[in-house]
Amino acid sequence: MGTISGPPDHLKQSARTEYADSLNFQYRLPTGTFRCRLKAAEALSIDPSTQVDSTPVQSASLAVSWPGWLPLFLLPAGVILVRDCVPAGLFMWALSFAIFFGLKWLTWWQARDHVLHSMARSLAYLAAWPGMDAESFLDSRQIVPLPTLRDWLWASAKTAFGILLFWVLARRVPEQQALGRGWIGLFGLIFLLHFGSFHLIALFWQTCGVMALPIMSKPILSRNLSEFWGKRWNLGFRQLAYDLIFRPLHKRIGVGTASLLVFLASGLIHDLVISLPARGGYGLPTGYFVVQGLGVALERSRFGKRVGLQKGLAGWLFLFAVTAAPAFWLFHPAFVLRVIVPFMSAAHAL
Repeated sequence: MGTISGPPDHLKQSARTEYADSLNFQYRLPTGTFRCRLKAAEALSIDPSTQVDSTPVQSASLAVSWPGWLPLFLLPAGVILVRDCVPAGLFMWALSFAIFFGLKWLTWWQARDHVLHSMARSLAYLAAWPGMDAESFLDSRQIVPLPTLRDWLWASAKTAFGILLFWVLARRVPEQQALGRGWIGLFGLIFLLHFGSFHLIALFWQTCGVMALPIMSKPILSRNLSEFWGKRWNLGFRQLAYDLIFRPLHKRIGVGTASLLVFLASGLIHDLVISLPARGGYGLPTGYFVVQGLGVALERSRFGKRVGLQKGLAGWLFLFAVTAAPAFWLFHPAFVLRVIVPFMSAAHAL
């Protein structure tokens, strides 16, 4: 596949730095080299005969041509049309995958012409990787360290813990306490997927020499709210938000406003996949993420710095209060009782 060069590295780095400063974002680039030991790596290698075009390309995501945006509109719309024909749990998963693949396609479409890569690596990115950093995944020139045995054991332990929560512990809660059962099962799913399985997939691709960082980076070690959302929680969405929202807008409307729009967009997406299947609780997930955005703004304000919200005990308590206290807005009772609990029953977890 032919490639074209992107914007100058120093301009891209400048925008990334401003975004990092707004939410305390840090890009962790692994160091070290190793020789790939898997045959799969050969299938993902670049064809040396690929020609390189020198035509420049715009970096702003809003400049992506319409085929890049089309699946993001058509796929969710098609799923929504059949909402009344499928169970709530199935509708939730179908809508989630439709939005996920639409965004995935958009990131690939944006990166495909200015990152040297093979078709096999494109298919791997689209079908077998939950992250959203297309440029890093597609670029075969990245230097990736070989995962350690400890990495594999830790990822496996998190996966096993998710299985334990979802299929073992949730059913031990009395049947009358359905909300408690649902919450335990929900956290089990999060551990099983986001913390466990996705980490294992990242380790597999790293073993193949592909830059695929885990989307969760030990969020429990966060020292403040900015670090939690900007450096440790769901790095896949972090990258997506940077590419699609922050980068094209931060110079026009300011870093703070662009950062708030990132949280607003996250809230709207969560409302779609949580409240719409539950047929209730509309606006609560969006409200949750608006609170997170305001919390980050407060933490980084003069007042926040004066009272020490960015570090120490005050920073940790503020992080816990802002993320945990309104958590029932995000995973509200309508969603847990009407979507998660029936899904758990269908999965023989209850």
